[in-house]
Amino acid sequence: MREPVELAERLTPDLLRVGTAHLRRADPRLGAVIDRVGACGLRRRGPIYQSLFRSILYQQLAGSAAAAIERRVYALFDGKVPAPADFLRAGEAGLRGAGLSRQKLAYLRDLAARFADGRLRAQRLARLPNDELVAAVTTVHGVGEWTAHMLLIFSLGRPDVLPVGDYGVRKGVQRLYGLRALPEPRTLERIATPWRPYRSIASWYLWRSVDTPG
Repeated sequence: MREPVELAERLTPDLLRVGTAHLRRADPRLGAVIDRVGACGLRRRGPIYQSLFRSILYQQLAGSAAAAIERRVYALFDGKVPAPADFLRAGEAGLRGAGLSRQKLAYLRDLAARFADGRLRAQRLARLPNDELVAAVTTVHGVGEWTAHMLLIFSLGRPDVLPVGDYGVRKGVQRLYGLRALPEPRTLERIATPWRPYRSIASWYLWRSVDTPG
């Protein structure tokens, strides 16, 4: 059985160069952003479970506040992301004392439980096509489509992911094409068609375009 297209490649330095060249040819407006920003700095960040744990922990918090809670939580587990079974065994008082809200604690326990009992397995998830992985991880309470898209890009290094709900990507497209409003998912999908199969790289440049003047 042939491997799905989105599983065939990962974000390697060679692929980043090929993808950037494709985007420059396919979309002159995006090409101008590429010329201004420079080489793509998109990198993979961590394993699936650890990435999801950290994503939930950081939800709806300012970066500094989330980082402080992260340090206190990890201090309860030898300074690292706790293994699912270890997190499930931890007492609520200690975790709440580290700064986790009741809701966030419930979300993290649901994540840990699904990995501990095998309903979610990192090796199996890594082999799923994009749409199936999104469907699988969004069964976790507190994990939505945006988190799943970030997982595909930054943890699994999938090259052709378009996070249609991401504000930075939508804002970048609005500015790039002079749109009156942030594009809806269907409009964004249409505009991004020429970027295939490197929409993850395009998204990175759109994020940078929002941050970079010019």
